[in-house]
Amino acid sequence: MSNRLFQGVIHQMRDTIDRTIGVIDETSVVIACSELGKIGEVNEHITSDMLTSSAPFVLNGYTYKSFGNKPRGEYAVFIAGNDFAAQKYAAILAISLGSIKQYYDEKYDRGNFIKNVILDNILPGDIYLKSRELRFNADVTRVCMLIKISSKTDISAYDVIQNLFPDKNKDFVININETDIALVKEIKNDIDSKDLEKLASSIVDTLSGEFYTHCVIGIGTPVVGIKDLARSFKEAQVALEVGKVFDTERTIVSYDNLGIARLVYQLPTTLCDMFLKEVFKRGSIESLDQETLFTIQRFFENNLNVSETSRKLFVHRNTLVYRLEKIKKLTGLDLREFEDAIVFKVALMVKKYLSSNPIKY
Repeated sequence: MSNRLFQGVIHQMRDTIDRTIGVIDETSVVIACSELGKIGEVNEHITSDMLTSSAPFVLNGYTYKSFGNKPRGEYAVFIAGNDFAAQKYAAILAISLGSIKQYYDEKYDRGNFIKNVILDNILPGDIYLKSRELRFNADVTRVCMLIKISSKTDISAYDVIQNLFPDKNKDFVININETDIALVKEIKNDIDSKDLEKLASSIVDTLSGEFYTHCVIGIGTPVVGIKDLARSFKEAQVALEVGKVFDTERTIVSYDNLGIARLVYQLPTTLCDMFLKEVFKRGSIESLDQETLFTIQRFFENNLNVSETSRKLFVHRNTLVYRLEKIKKLTGLDLREFEDAIVFKVALMVKKYLSSNPIKY
């Protein structure tokens, strides 16, 4: 925040309010005053608790009123006197200067600009004008990560992540809501998805290991240019949503690695319901018990290899073959055949998707 902006307002109000008026920052240093000689003075008697309070306070013949981001008062306006008029003037000045500060931040703050970009709150044509105004480097590669806090503690996850990425010219940490934090990270052009997942893993480990705060992270695709940051952010959102449906155990989900799950997630639920009815003409998927579904899952994990699956399940090969035959009779699909296995795999994912998005008739 430019001190000259505050000084300009104070200078204009000096003649209207026939008293000494000024502004101090959070370190109690006078940064603007109608008496220019006071600028730079430090009032050591003002404590942080006084600035945190929203109520006006009187000290050494001056009335003070804090303003700025809550709960921490960044600044306080002061005016000579301790009478009712002084309190009223202080309140009016605090509101006025607070509004000016907010407008200044919204106009010039890069973090707020990036937040508006990823949330699609700014017109595409204005993005380039604003980026030039803020001298924003538009030719570098960036990626959006969405960090969703799943367990709350007294520790501010936002502050922790900001400390992990202190370079505010390259990396931006943005509060989306109470549980979601966006990280817009500048990266090298040749970085791959594994490196991004390692970076996300370090965030998860720091929050959980040191601060006992659990989270999941969705990773969008790297983009060049500011306009496409909104797409990367939406991809990170989709990654979290798809992961919540199809892979609940993973704490890091990359949009690039969603595979078929991304396709299934984007299908209309009515179409999915029709697909299930067509696939299971000769039986219902509900007729398969948990043991059978577990067997199918292990069979897929072992690339449809009967011998390897039976070994890892600690069952005889013939027992596994019997179970596969039973599935074939119930569903009409032979999982030992590649095409049938694909259809069944997709059908299981569709069933899981429908369970999370029930059809409303």
